[in-house]
Amino acid sequence: MSPPTIKTTSDSQFVLSQLMNPQHANPLGNVHGGIIMKLADEAGGIVAMRHAGRPVVTVAVDSMTFIKPIVVGNLVTCRAALTYVGNTSMEVRVEVIAENPFEGTQERTNIAYYVYVALGNDGRPHAVPKLEYQTAEEEHRATLARQRQQFRRQQRQQEQEGIAQ
Repeated sequence: MSPPTIKTTSDSQFVLSQLMNPQHANPLGNVHGGIIMKLADEAGGIVAMRHAGRPVVTVAVDSMTFIKPIVVGNLVTCRAALTYVGNTSMEVRVEVIAENPFEGTQERTNIAYYVYVALGNDGRPHAVPKLEYQTAEEEHRATLARQRQQFRRQQRQQEQEGIAQ
């Protein structure tokens, strides 16, 4: 049976949660940003693998925005969903929520956009299923994702031109 050629965001979305302990933090009790980036990358990677049905690699992290600090004792939840799919690449939006489990309060602390490329058996980029948008919000996020993708292409081109000189 061949894999589907079109999928929806609900086919691959993923939620990852982890309690923040002292080893995740600096001496002030604030969780290191790198820990949050790692968790977000893991959640995003699962989404991309689910969509592609094969291994993926991270190729870009866009706009990792740190809105509020996360402290030891918080339960961190990363909610990840596709925003855009190209031929071999996928953009995943990851929203990070910190919860105080004693109070039950939750705050959004981070939003990030990760880009992954699916790999074939030869280790080269491999085609992925198309993405069907089902809501106006998904369409809007896709429009913004296309703009980010165009910006990334322009940046790569400028970097390559700078290296060639």
